[in-house]
Amino acid sequence: MDRFLGVPPDAMVMRKRWQEGLRSPRGLLWGFLVAHVMFLVFAALLSLRGEAFSDTFIYRDWAMAGFDDETLARGPSPWGYPILALVPMAFAAVAGPGPFLFLWVLLTSVLNGWAMGSLTMWGQRRDAIPAGWWWLGFTVLMGWLGFARVDGLTAPVVLVALVYGVRQPFAASVLLGLAAWVKVWPAAVMLAFFAVVKERARVAAAAVLTSAAVVALAAAAGALPRLLNFLTQQGGRGMQLEATFTTPWLWLSVLGIGDSHMYMNTAINSMQVDGPGTAVLSVLMQPLLLLAAAAVTGMTFWALHQGKANGGMDRTELLLSGALALTTAFVVFNKVGSPQFMVWLAPAVAVGLTHNWKEWRVPAAMLIAIAAATFLIYPLFYDALSHNDPAMALVLSIRNILLVILFFWSVRRLRTLGRKPPTAKPETEES
Repeated sequence: MDRFLGVPPDAMVMRKRWQEGLRSPRGLLWGFLVAHVMFLVFAALLSLRGEAFSDTFIYRDWAMAGFDDETLARGPSPWGYPILALVPMAFAAVAGPGPFLFLWVLLTSVLNGWAMGSLTMWGQRRDAIPAGWWWLGFTVLMGWLGFARVDGLTAPVVLVALVYGVRQPFAASVLLGLAAWVKVWPAAVMLAFFAVVKERARVAAAAVLTSAAVVALAAAAGALPRLLNFLTQQGGRGMQLEATFTTPWLWLSVLGIGDSHMYMNTAINSMQVDGPGTAVLSVLMQPLLLLAAAAVTGMTFWALHQGKANGGMDRTELLLSGALALTTAFVVFNKVGSPQFMVWLAPAVAVGLTHNWKEWRVPAAMLIAIAAATFLIYPLFYDALSHNDPAMALVLSIRNILLVILFFWSVRRLRTLGRKPPTAKPETEES
């Protein structure tokens, strides 16, 4: 066909070599290295000038102040994060403030490498190479939201836990427990594990042991009184600008209707929207999030038992679908809508692509569109958005609609798995 189209033979050979190279473990490795070296070089250049980037400015200030609220003049408290989030911050500050950003990006790159290796079995699973490229593309598209935020450290750990899956539930649950003590969202994936695996006692034991180790660490560091501060410091905040449920008030502010307006909450460094009903909605969002998580967890239990009644269940597929549904619920029903939250959604989709490419290419395509819209919002045009720009309000609205569609897709997937006979041999767990 290429000959009929006038493509020269040499070009055909070159294109074939490129295609083969991209499908090879070596090609994926080179792509991974090039992408991460670019971020490392940029981080090194900023570090040489004594600078950081995005939230790493705040992390660096916290680390330099010894995570002491009294030393910090103003702004958000480091204890708004779970205690293990302070560990990578302390690591990045080990050589002082100068190289903080470089060490932070280096740590993120190492964890991403671990995740990529686990996803492809260190290049042995050639059928997983396309999923590796997808995850790499998503990571690059999200940019500094994955490399300058705590969320970027937890996503690859969750991805590795999902690769372990139902065959190694204890190890997977330990990783999820550690990640949840860095940022809370991996608890959503832990709920999916608890709903799906056979030996739930292992999942519970892993969670208890991990939490006990964290409590012991906090006690040794004299931080036990502030251990659970992260559970209470978010309760009083309002509706963040980018949150899904904020969308109607976003447009009221853009159109200048009523008293709706945007403002910066300097105490937590967050742009919020205020207007008629937002105070009530802000109070209702936390119980609504808990109800949504409980409903999705219950539906995952239902899908498992219904599927077993229909002749068996592909537990890995159910785990991945449940993990995506729960993490998407954590985003959609959250009054905090920070752009880095989109990173939470990638691990389940990446592992899903290795398990069933045909089914998971739909959420994969949606998530790429979500990432592209998020990149436009932050860092490119966030200033315009926060000044009532209608074009960026439209981009944000489309992104939020896609998140809602993704949530319904994942819930529908759970329903489908519960109603249809298994297409693959049901999987068993190993110790």
